[in-house]
Amino acid sequence: MPFVNVKLTAGATAAQKEELIAGITDLLVRVLNKNPASTHVVIEDIAPENWGIRGQTVAALRAAGDPGVSKG
Repeated sequence: MPFVNVKLTAGATAAQKEELIAGITDLLVRVLNKNPASTHVVIEDIAPENWGIRGQTVAALRAAGDPGVSKG
């Protein structure tokens, strides 16, 4: 029974999350021949102020306009 945990900074839409879940499940079925009925995908939204990169929070980097940090 595969269990995939995806952590994202908050901002993805419900439709985007549904597409991720379907795509991850399809990939596991296609590549590893896993049963989709027992494949679990969990998406965790992490607030940008709770995620750090290069010694700073994503919120601070976005506020500073850092082009290396995506908006979502």
